[in-house]
Amino acid sequence: MRNIIVILLMAMLACVSCELQLKPNAEADGDDNVRIHRYDRIESLYLTTGDYAALQQLNLNYPQQTRMLIEDVLKLGRVNDREINTKWLGYYQDTTLQAIINDVELQYARVDDIEKQLNIALDRLEKCLPNIPVPVFYTQIGDLGQSIVVGDGAVGISLDKYLGNSYPLYLKYYTESQRKLMTRKMIVPDAMVFYLLSIYPIPGDEHSQLTCDIHIGKIQWVVNKIMGKKVFNTNFVRKVDHYVSSHKHKPLDLMLREKRLP
Repeated sequence: MRNIIVILLMAMLACVSCELQLKPNAEADGDDNVRIHRYDRIESLYLTTGDYAALQQLNLNYPQQTRMLIEDVLKLGRVNDREINTKWLGYYQDTTLQAIINDVELQYARVDDIEKQLNIALDRLEKCLPNIPVPVFYTQIGDLGQSIVVGDGAVGISLDKYLGNSYPLYLKYYTESQRKLMTRKMIVPDAMVFYLLSIYPIPGDEHSQLTCDIHIGKIQWVVNKIMGKKVFNTNFVRKVDHYVSSHKHKPLDLMLREKRLP
């Protein structure tokens, strides 16, 4: 029986490895669709079984994603610390985190719908901002900390933050307004907001709340446009919409780089 389990785990890892080694914007048949790399599947395998082959796949094939998860999301220490892998594995032995891993893998066994939304949004974004680069998108499992992480041309989606507004654990720790944003349908809008913020950051020389609010409003307005619906509907988004309506010929890139709306 033990040999059968080992064989099944190795087969699962091999399938996941093949999927993750594909380029972000190319499948084996040569299409140009962006695919979401399922980093979470190998991560889940390691964190639930301690499988060393899974750990090797994480470290060798996705060192950047592993570093960001360990150092920036979980804040467990430096990725090159001698005992960091043991610490990482031990951290997730918490019963709550093990339950989250299981629930993530159940809810997100497939992400075809999310990939479809993402590709539509990226196609529209390319028309609005032709020179913007397309990042690598991947899914991971965090510890209910950050929803989206962005770095070095990669966007990480923490699926533990998108388990639904009625998810039992969320009911204990999050308000109703917060839970409304912790759903599957918010994954693509959130990913696009944070990615655009990495390209068009809030002006660093001016930290007034008004400047921040207006800038976020601009980013959210763009995301509404590429999503084809009003995902975000704040006062600042409406102000941006009014401004754009009055300046239809103004390049979107220029509007996003301006500190404020005139």
